[in-house]
Amino acid sequence: MAGWDGRGLVTTGWLADHLDDPGVRIFDATVHLRPAQPGPYRVESGRADYESGHIPGAAFVDLARDLSDLSAPLGFTRLKGEALSAALGAAGMDPGLKIVCYSTSTPMWATRLWWVLSAAGFTNVAVLDGGYARWTAEGRPVETGSRTYPPVEVRIDERPGAWADRRDVLAAIDDGAVCTLNALPAGVHSGEAEVSYGRKGHIKGSRNVPYAALLDEDGLYRSDADLRGLFEGVGALQRPRVIVYCGGGISATMDALALIRLGHPSVSVYDGSMSEWTRDPDLPMETGA
Repeated sequence: MAGWDGRGLVTTGWLADHLDDPGVRIFDATVHLRPAQPGPYRVESGRADYESGHIPGAAFVDLARDLSDLSAPLGFTRLKGEALSAALGAAGMDPGLKIVCYSTSTPMWATRLWWVLSAAGFTNVAVLDGGYARWTAEGRPVETGSRTYPPVEVRIDERPGAWADRRDVLAAIDDGAVCTLNALPAGVHSGEAEVSYGRKGHIKGSRNVPYAALLDEDGLYRSDADLRGLFEGVGALQRPRVIVYCGGGISATMDALALIRLGHPSVSVYDGSMSEWTRDPDLPMETGA
């Protein structure tokens, strides 16, 4: 993979070579999901992790508080319009610069930020492949404390079809042109796992490509050939549109990034995902693989 290939990922080597580049801005988007009752989890900011160690020059962005609609009934509901413009501008996310997203744990937080920005019309955004874990494993420099970027004016140019709602997902059940994909673990998809989002199983007719299956043993995205095999196996690349979902629109963005890398022309993320779908008993679900 080239250092910055324009398909959603950037290497640690490329970033190390561009740490002092004024045309690059780096954001740590770490969030932690802690087990809780009632579950399946409670949200914890990753700011403490960031302040104890981060890539030099990086700023922290709080996805749960700063880039989510706190008035919505579901956590991580995306901001829209002027509210999103204001939040991105306050964080210094300049659409005219290259933006690198990373997290200290699972890459789903970085891919969520990448998707929010990409859906808002940003064209120079990438996820650090391997994240902070790879950066530190390679012995690259870190710093403590916190950094911020100066605020900027941001104009949203929302990409049509980047987001799906439950009406889109319901319509897709009987639409042979759409593949609906669940990014949650296989046991959650089948309904066999103890964890659920209120009702066990998955959205009727959806297929499963677990987000963890996209990564190799080093925490890097698998090769294009490997990814192609995963998505061809469930029919995603053979259909004109794909809608990806998960528990709350987070890990689904890992699948979305892989599909974009493979050149799929129409990928949507269902923002409400299972957290919304399972609340309505009239919305169809099923169990099994």
